Amino acid sequence: MLIKRPRGWEIPEALVTPEEVFLNRRAFMAASGSIAAGAILGGGALVSRSLDEAEAATRHPTADLYPARRNPKYKVERPITPESVNATYNNFYEFGPHKQISSAAQALKTHPWAIRIDGLVEKPMTVDAAKLIRRMPLEERLYRHRCVEAWSMTVPWTGFPLSELVKLARPLSSARYIRLETFLDPQTARGQRASWYPWPYVEGLTIHEAMNELAFMVTGAYGKPLHKQFGAPIRLHLPWKYGFKSIKSIVRISFTKRRPKSFWETVQGSEYGFWANVNPKVPHPRWSQATERVLGTNERIPTRIYNGYGPWVAHLYKNLKGEKLFM
Repeated sequence: MLIKRPRGWEIPEALVTPEEVFLNRRAFMAASGSIAAGAILGGGALVSRSLDEAEAATRHPTADLYPARRNPKYKVERPITPESVNATYNNFYEFGPHKQISSAAQALKTHPWAIRIDGLVEKPMTVDAAKLIRRMPLEERLYRHRCVEAWSMTVPWTGFPLSELVKLARPLSSARYIRLETFLDPQTARGQRASWYPWPYVEGLTIHEAMNELAFMVTGAYGKPLHKQFGAPIRLHLPWKYGFKSIKSIVRISFTKRRPKSFWETVQGSEYGFWANVNPKVPHPRWSQATERVLGTNERIPTRIYNGYGPWVAHLYKNLKGEKLFM
């Protein structure tokens, strides 16, 4: 008799929102908007025109792209973390060294937003974030997120594979790493006034890691454009690594022959290494990584190697003897 054993990233169908419900909700929202517009028109064209102008002035430039269709390949065995929890518990040191930065982050102006792609590429370029997002194949993926501080969450991210951006950049054969950099604006982001940190925030990964199908450029969450406190308008998510590797609000992507030294590696390299893959058997110097606290429930559950994504990524690290792969 054939017994099917679910893999760690699979989720029981009972916990997944049926596609027809998800799509019907979108249709209902669109229809409701049409009814509301009709009511306004009935009250006079002048009122309608003024409201349309006000909406156009504040509407997100990629709002019409969301919600994107969910890719069923990427599943998680636990419930999605409520947006209300996720949106008010954020690491974003640019706005402060604590978790309650969501209000301060609203000062960040996220459009227009320029992204520089340079280094060892055929032709350096500067692209507008909204235009870049529009040319990419957006999809929604359910991913686990594991913080080095031993808490975790599950998020419906929207975005596109980092490999698509690598293809767009057309790196030279000599490029071995990707260096990512966030914005620098101390007037807006008060945390960047802390002179003891090496601003701007920098992160790095190998070309092979970037080309892995799990590496994801995030542009939205919970069926809408990305909240500013999540790292709008575009951030990285590497679900098999600790969360500090997933840089927010990216303004520059450089291809290089030399391995970049990241923000946290510069601050404390003995605790926050370049590789930073999740491993429950390798403790942080100041706490255990054997378990994690699930946001929204505070339940403690066992941590899994590579955050449960080993079948996709373990092969990336087979021939790296002597490297500190896990912290």
